[in-house]
Amino acid sequence: MSLRALYDVPAPAKLNTFLHIVGRRPDGYHILQSAFMLIDWCDTLHFELRPNGAISREDLGPTLPPDDLIIRAAVALQTHTGCTLGCHIQVEKRIPAQAGMGGGSSDAASCLLALNRLWRLKLPVATLSQIGLTLGADVPFFLCGHSAWVEGIGERITPLCGADAFADAEFVVIKPPQGLDTGAIFSSPDLHRHTASATLAGFAADQFGFGRNDLQPVAEALCPAVSEVIQWLSDLGLAGRMTGSGSAVFALLPDARFDLPEAPAAWRVRRCGNLNVHPLARWADS
Repeated sequence: MSLRALYDVPAPAKLNTFLHIVGRRPDGYHILQSAFMLIDWCDTLHFELRPNGAISREDLGPTLPPDDLIIRAAVALQTHTGCTLGCHIQVEKRIPAQAGMGGGSSDAASCLLALNRLWRLKLPVATLSQIGLTLGADVPFFLCGHSAWVEGIGERITPLCGADAFADAEFVVIKPPQGLDTGAIFSSPDLHRHTASATLAGFAADQFGFGRNDLQPVAEALCPAVSEVIQWLSDLGLAGRMTGSGSAVFALLPDARFDLPEAPAAWRVRRCGNLNVHPLARWADS
């Protein structure tokens, strides 16, 4: 079994080009509509096979919690299959936490795809998605292989392919030092929960300008730095919008030559391109 082919496994971030809350279920879960767009800001996971069943993690960058989604994904896959193999995982964490960019969920998805291959389990992606959903609502999206139109509580995923795919574009993504707690936003009495349902056709007519992020007003009240980033972008003539539950903000750049001035030193600023296909899509069902 070749291990070298599994080194340098990417886990890309996502941006929500819009995020609408269209209702709430009796169990309290919010019903959403959103377009999830993959971008080329990635974590990297390195895998080494262990024959004794042990699972361990080594952080090559920022320290992650002991029971983070990477370890939970590996254990969940091992438990589901009864696999007696293990692994050592080195993590190069680049996607910021509490940003609304799905970094933890993407890491979990890439872990499931990599270990499905490394352990020769040959589970279909539908089964991996069922396991992933127990880890987090966004994990199945990162397993679907494409940017996507997402509905429900995140479980209804329509890949954006062919004529529905995002046009190639470049964005600036800015993460202020402050993070945001997703639970605090969704539990806020000020959260707007009754946006009218949208259609994929309506979204397709204006992919990067469609709708809004219903979480953004609450997030700005909780974290003024979000407003500061949006204002900074507005001063440059760019339309900033928060992704997910924040606190990262992004804006479409008019072209690759757009000159960004120096931003406040505490902000993490990165120019990113979008990805219509996940880098590990070829591993689905293999």
